[in-house]
Amino acid sequence: MSFPALEQYLARLNGARDDPNRDEPRSDCRVWLDGEGRAQGRYFNTTLTSVFQPLRRIEAGAGKGAIIGHEGFAHSYSASDNGLYLWKLLDHAASDDESIELDRLCRMLHSINFYRQEDAVAGDLYLSVHARLLAAVDSNHGMAFRRILNLLGLPHDRIVLQLPTITENQGWLLNYVLDNYRRNHFRLAVNADDVAQAAILLERVKPDVIKIDARGVTHDEQTTRLLENCATRGIRVIFKRLEKARDLEVLQQLARISAQPLHAQGFLWDLPQAALDAFADSAPLQQDGQQDDTSTETLDRN
Repeated sequence: MSFPALEQYLARLNGARDDPNRDEPRSDCRVWLDGEGRAQGRYFNTTLTSVFQPLRRIEAGAGKGAIIGHEGFAHSYSASDNGLYLWKLLDHAASDDESIELDRLCRMLHSINFYRQEDAVAGDLYLSVHARLLAAVDSNHGMAFRRILNLLGLPHDRIVLQLPTITENQGWLLNYVLDNYRRNHFRLAVNADDVAQAAILLERVKPDVIKIDARGVTHDEQTTRLLENCATRGIRVIFKRLEKARDLEVLQQLARISAQPLHAQGFLWDLPQAALDAFADSAPLQQDGQQDDTSTETLDRN
């Protein structure tokens, strides 16, 4: 790890446990390290930590492509099951202030848990911004997070903030938030349910990255035109929720004709894990139906 300020912070967190061999923090701690060195945080009576899912390049042939980044997901600790995921906690937050606090805590945990690992030396970290946070914050979006990154000596230019879907009547909010995040020098990704929506967002938002639902994607003129437009503008394309081999076959066809590399993420290739070294590029593809019980709707509602 080549982030001295983060190393010093982790050393202080390691002293935040009464017993270094136990995961329980002191009662006054907001963030601490567990016995495996992973950062955890407290939200009311819930303990949160991070899992990550790779974003990979789509290769024309079979097999997984190279990892170009990871997306972080918040996940609560439970001794009996997988716990709750971020969207459930935010949706049930009692107030806007509490939702802001939770969203910022999760992004901080993800940044710590990602950059503390040796396998984070390359690639980007993708972090979602919840819709409730956008509507609740009336000051400088991104400034608080940028300040945390600066204090920890972490590279903000390798973090991509993913914006949620914004309704038509929230256009003013989208423009305000986009401008503010860009003023804080963050790259931005937007999520699209399909190619048609992606084409609209491309003109309206002009993002750095566009993420499109891979389920049911087709190799047609509209898709080809969108990819050509993205290549001309230098916008990275990522197909999310890749779960079925037949969708991968279509994406591989598109990758062969695309003027720039295409990328994807999903359970067909990788299940979210806490440790980045758990993802092996040479691991075999899963067959349709052979995936974890956790659905992608649970991990990502965007």
